[in-house]
Amino acid sequence: MKSKLLIMAASAALTSCGTTQDSDQDKQDLIGRSSIQINDRELTPEALWSMGRIGGLTVSPDSKQFVYSVSYYSVPQNKSNTELFTMNADGSDHQQITHSPFSENSAVWIKQGTKIAYMSAESGSPQLWEMNPDGSNKKQLSNVENGIEGFLFSPDEKKVVLISTVRVVESTAERYPDLPKATGVVVNDLMYKHWDEWKTEVPHPFVGDFDGNQVTNLTDIMAGEPYEAPLRPFGGTEQLAWNNTSDNIAYTSRKKTGKEYAFSTNSDIYIYDLNKKTTKNITEGMMGYDTNPQYSPQGDKIAWLSMERDGYEADQNRLFVMDLATGNKNFISKKFDSNVDDYVWAQNGQSIYFIGVWHATSQIYQVEVKSTDLKQITEGMHDYASVALLGDQLIAKRHSLSSGDEIFAVAKEDGVATQLTFENKHIYDQIDMGRVEQRWIKTSDNKQMLAWVIYPPHFDPNKKYPTLLYCQGGPQSPVSQFWSYRWNPQLMAANDYIIVAPNRRGLPGFGLEWNEAISGDYGGQVMKDYFAAIDEVAKEPFVDADRLGCVGASFGGYSVYWLAGHHDKRFKAFIAHDGIFNMEMQYLETEEMWFAQWDMGGAYWDKNNAIAQRTFANSPHKFVDKWDTPILCIHGEKDYRILASQGMAAFNAAVIRGVPAELLVYPDENHWVLQPQNGILWQRTFFSWLDKWLK
Repeated sequence: MKSKLLIMAASAALTSCGTTQDSDQDKQDLIGRSSIQINDRELTPEALWSMGRIGGLTVSPDSKQFVYSVSYYSVPQNKSNTELFTMNADGSDHQQITHSPFSENSAVWIKQGTKIAYMSAESGSPQLWEMNPDGSNKKQLSNVENGIEGFLFSPDEKKVVLISTVRVVESTAERYPDLPKATGVVVNDLMYKHWDEWKTEVPHPFVGDFDGNQVTNLTDIMAGEPYEAPLRPFGGTEQLAWNNTSDNIAYTSRKKTGKEYAFSTNSDIYIYDLNKKTTKNITEGMMGYDTNPQYSPQGDKIAWLSMERDGYEADQNRLFVMDLATGNKNFISKKFDSNVDDYVWAQNGQSIYFIGVWHATSQIYQVEVKSTDLKQITEGMHDYASVALLGDQLIAKRHSLSSGDEIFAVAKEDGVATQLTFENKHIYDQIDMGRVEQRWIKTSDNKQMLAWVIYPPHFDPNKKYPTLLYCQGGPQSPVSQFWSYRWNPQLMAANDYIIVAPNRRGLPGFGLEWNEAISGDYGGQVMKDYFAAIDEVAKEPFVDADRLGCVGASFGGYSVYWLAGHHDKRFKAFIAHDGIFNMEMQYLETEEMWFAQWDMGGAYWDKNNAIAQRTFANSPHKFVDKWDTPILCIHGEKDYRILASQGMAAFNAAVIRGVPAELLVYPDENHWVLQPQNGILWQRTFFSWLDKWLK
């Protein structure tokens, strides 16, 4: 695809605040906001990779300011850098407070708002640092040999938790000192790999003293335990919490290893008493995921997110509250028939604000702790991605199918939102986005299914357009108002395609029955939903029914492989990224066995298990004899969730069958594509394939 964007300053001085870099700074390593010029007002891959990506934010103790991070990417340098910014609560006095190549992040206010603590790799490995709110007087506070992955100060700031890794598997060199160059790994149990790494180390919370100058006397509160806290691969400091008196630490852990870990999602909330040196499990008997504890402002209660069933990673994520005096637990989000994704206590401790998806948008809700009464705060065609308190308001990140994350102040009473950051306005002002339409479609079993239809920016109803069916991954991830830097429907629309993105069976936001209809039935109603969506939109006079494509990743990749053997010549091109091709091999290859066990219904050798037999009978590889349509297969070799052999096997099968095929393999990418140049290559290959067969 021909690029229509010129990057003027991908790694020059940070222009967001008009600052210049100190003369002794290596400008080749400094990546900041780019000055860009976009031709023809079209979104391109290069434009996406030029956008700043807003990260975490925290509010100052007096609620007058907040600090947040932005990550910038350089395609020429093939790497990223993260900088910190401050802003007043009303959106004024926007300041960039770091200007370095060391990726400062995870910033919080300490010392009554007179300092900002943050993580930086300036000294080599990531450590805890502090600085003035204007970015001056930087000072290193920790010196942990392995570096740190996160930190959490106690309310009195006399102690701090640092997350760092401990080795739990003996290395080959330790076992055989005379073979220091041997690379083999001896395995004797499951979970020897996870996501994209060999599982030799786990994170632990270390508590240390803080005298205002240095962190000392670090103690591993899980010393000798081979378990992880927080949970891999995505858990962070949100899975830990200090109590109000700074003598208890709540943390999330799944205290299992090997085969037991591989088949179980049963994590728990543990409370470590610093004075007694004891640990208590407060969710014992609650069998699914229990994560993300938060103490109430008054310290008399603790909340957390909880799933009910062991082994079901996509179970309803419920909000629970426990009275610390009585031990009584209450499922307070029971009136919300979907998942709670993020939450924060109201200052009075009587209610909680949370984010949840319903009918394909993620909004902010308020739930009363005692009565469990529910109130929707926000509405609109967008997704809220975080929520926190900002004085008498809320502060939240928000995105949509047409815009990446920005920070908004939200009124608690009526949900009126005021945009505070405009990180990528200089790019959006140069781009025409396509119209996004909400459409309800009747399914084969007479249900109503919501689908998003995204049109090209300069849509002409008198023309006929090639059209793409977008198949979602997860499999139980909502097709909401998401923003992606790779699977971006607006980018597809900018290439003159209409996109159909259905909330098919097996997605949250439409009730538990709809969400759970996919487990054990991959080749069933969900596939009929896909056909219903594309067939309905294909009736439109502006859709060229002879130029339909189908694309997807993960479960969406499985969907593409399955549809390739069942589509009855509907589609003229397929693209599958990190998809399951051979279900029997997937059952044995993947690391998180709870997923395969639950979603597939059991092992393929269990002939008496009707659900499992139905699953494996619908494995895409069994229908290759019906493949007749060009297909592009993409996979990363560091993907240990769905191994690259799945994509290679699908490609090989297509070639052997005489079906036009192409394979894009990344030796250094996992289930996603994270490096800038690999991302650009992905987009160019993606659109080159579609253009070849659909235009």
